[in-house]
Amino acid sequence: MPFSSHWKPTWPSYRVPVILPQSTLNLDKPQFDAEARLEVVSPCGPACHKSSPLPTYEEVKHYLSYETLYANGSLTETEVGIYILSNSADGSQGKSRTKRQIYGYDSRFSIFGKDFLLNYPFSTSVKLSTGCTGTLVAEKHVLTAAHCIHDGKSYVKGAQKLRVGFLKPKMKDGGKGANSTKSAMPEKMKFQWIRVKRTHVPKGWIKGNANDIGMDYDYALLELKKPHKRKFMKIGVSPPARHLPGGRIHFSGYDNDRPGNLVYRFCDVKDETYDLLYQQCDAQPGASGSGVYVRMWKRQNHKWERKIIGIFSGHQWVDMNGTPQDFNVAVRITPLKYAQICYWIKGNYLDCREG
Repeated sequence: MPFSSHWKPTWPSYRVPVILPQSTLNLDKPQFDAEARLEVVSPCGPACHKSSPLPTYEEVKHYLSYETLYANGSLTETEVGIYILSNSADGSQGKSRTKRQIYGYDSRFSIFGKDFLLNYPFSTSVKLSTGCTGTLVAEKHVLTAAHCIHDGKSYVKGAQKLRVGFLKPKMKDGGKGANSTKSAMPEKMKFQWIRVKRTHVPKGWIKGNANDIGMDYDYALLELKKPHKRKFMKIGVSPPARHLPGGRIHFSGYDNDRPGNLVYRFCDVKDETYDLLYQQCDAQPGASGSGVYVRMWKRQNHKWERKIIGIFSGHQWVDMNGTPQDFNVAVRITPLKYAQICYWIKGNYLDCREG
């Protein structure tokens, strides 16, 4: 449907539920023996998810309970309560073939030069030491995919000493950017690393398998040991695909076929469920964990604003009427997930009432 020249895609105003910790238990230290997987493959596509029964209140509480891993290797499990303080209710709702995540002509753009890499929104993309991508969502917090930390059964090797890398220009001869603007060649960049203080992973992911409903909860939040001092991108509740500007999403990640490069792409959303967005954005392993964002009009502030509405998870072979079709999948930030992630960041549910 053609848009009026006066119409602006506007961020909806959501009243989100409240998620509060109820009890916390100490768990045994994990073994850190899983291999880091840079993507998740699941055979359950849109029809499979749409036909699944809605979880009960107790099941949702279990899925949104979470584990917290600390830098010293200690581990806790926190059970949560869910409270609806408004009139709106909320509920969470293949074939073995060669992996292919490039759809026809490769439409990815490598971002070169510090003028782009160090500027918003590209500067919000960071690299995890386990090989994935993450996005800055607060002064000390990074949003990424759960499978970059935990394979559904065990924490991955490197999760205990997890670090987050920030692209910065290499200084020549130790100087502060000497002759940095005179070269016609793309500047060499390097990663500066910050250690992770603690990591939150929802129990919906940690349930012994990584397909079926598990992919709906493929997200994790990292808290850094010190502030990163960069502009970050706020999270937001994912609007329906039909309300997205042009029906498109955007994300940037460190695809492993272009080492050292930040790769940006955008594409149309092809299908959606309550928890997932299905699209055919060109992507390779390494981009997992990238923040999926859109830019819409914020009516209250009278300005355009980008927000993270999902986390790029990985690849799915989907049986479409007997024909296998492949999609790249992003986990949507639903009102419940927004409440959970926001609480992890803020520590106060009163700051998380507007999605």
